[in-house]
Amino acid sequence: MRATVMIGALAAGGLVIAITAGVVTVVQKDQMADAMRVATMSCNATLGPATTGPAGSGAADAARLTDEQRGTVAHIIAIGKQRNLAPRAWQVAIQAGMTESGLRSLNYGDRDSLGIFQMRPSMGWGSPAEVTDPVYAVNKFYDVLLKVPDWENQRPGESAQDVERSAFPDRYHRWEAMAAHLIGTLGEVVNATGCGQGVGNLLPAPTAAAGGAINWALGQQGKPYQWGALTTHQNSFDCSSLMVQAYRSSGITLPRTSREQYWAGAMLPVEQAQPGDLLFWAYDRSDPRTIHHVAMYMGDGRIVEAQQDGVPVHVRPFKFTEGGLMAQAVRPGV
Repeated sequence: MRATVMIGALAAGGLVIAITAGVVTVVQKDQMADAMRVATMSCNATLGPATTGPAGSGAADAARLTDEQRGTVAHIIAIGKQRNLAPRAWQVAIQAGMTESGLRSLNYGDRDSLGIFQMRPSMGWGSPAEVTDPVYAVNKFYDVLLKVPDWENQRPGESAQDVERSAFPDRYHRWEAMAAHLIGTLGEVVNATGCGQGVGNLLPAPTAAAGGAINWALGQQGKPYQWGALTTHQNSFDCSSLMVQAYRSSGITLPRTSREQYWAGAMLPVEQAQPGDLLFWAYDRSDPRTIHHVAMYMGDGRIVEAQQDGVPVHVRPFKFTEGGLMAQAVRPGV
């Protein structure tokens, strides 16, 4: 069944003038409402790390979606807004729907699985007619998600797994960056992470170079993410270009990509990371060739990073138990 919600219908009428840090911005009323939802959340695990390659980047994957798939995303976002759910819930649903059905309302599946989320009537999800109705399916998904303990503080793919109970729990992470990109574009949410700019009490850096790199990276907060950003200007960054320029400011040269940066310094167990050390995320933690994100550890359970499209450079809380985190940190220049 094809989704019929028009994408343009997501934007509510009327404009609001927002004044933030002396900057006057004109935004849609629904964007203000979404910003209020974000403001009540911790930024920890709101959105997962982005990839650093075009094949897996959020914008590239989103550009390949068909009208039917984008219509399903419109359903997910519109219903999420109607129910006053935070953007994190929309992201969980988008990742689950893309993984289970390619964001299509299918009339077939494994055993009696049907619809966007491959819900099984025999398992109490609803009748075949109900679970293949996009409106019913999205609402049912949200109903179950809201019963998952602490779902809003998990990585979105983990919450999707809690709802779907798949035999392949890690596969929902594949669409993390794409889902976040769609929240920013179709959902019209500015800075969906909800991350502020506070840094807490920082531990002293182990080297002068690391201290300089941290200070430089912190000075870029609020600047936009751009995949493939040039390393010769400071208007925008992707994850690895931020690291390149931060350490360049301290006289240390890093290679351009996150995968190359993994080999560009002394390795140590990630739990022993000190301020300025680089942390890496991969699709397969046993294979450094699958690394897709890098961030700088600041101590005190925080990192600074350029995360993904629609999310400016920011500081966020961090845990060593995050999914996909490589077991080794890297200390550049050592």
